[in-house]
Amino acid sequence: MDLIMEEMNRKKIKKTGRKPKIDPAVHRYSFNLNDEDNAKFLALFDQSGMNVMAHFITACIFQKTVKTVKIDMNAVEYHAGLTNFFGQFRGIATNYNQIVKLLNTNFSEKKALAYLYKLEKQTIELVKVTKEIIRLTQEFEKKYLNKEQEK
Repeated sequence: MDLIMEEMNRKKIKKTGRKPKIDPAVHRYSFNLNDEDNAKFLALFDQSGMNVMAHFITACIFQKTVKTVKIDMNAVEYHAGLTNFFGQFRGIATNYNQIVKLLNTNFSEKKALAYLYKLEKQTIELVKVTKEIIRLTQEFEKKYLNKEQEK
């Protein structure tokens, strides 16, 4: 009977906490930096995109490749502006279709053609603006984005 109770108690005990590592890092080292070196170190750490400083340091010491990520805020803002334009163009396309449908159903053919002529002029202006956006985007990509890819 005691054996059965002992076996049941053994099964009820659950281990809690973290599982022990197979090869724990137990050796610790310390080094000191002056303000200038510390600023350089922190800048390199930020550029690496790593989350753990210890991993960054060991990658540097053992000459593993350290990935650096540089975020160009101008490119991010430009991309956000283009995304905004895309949403507006979709809205214009929807409104354009609705206006043409309303003109054809609610006005006489002569009056509808007059309004469509005005709409066509505005559409031509929109096409000019769109072409300018495309030209500026291509210029921006050549000037800023391709430089980073060459490095």
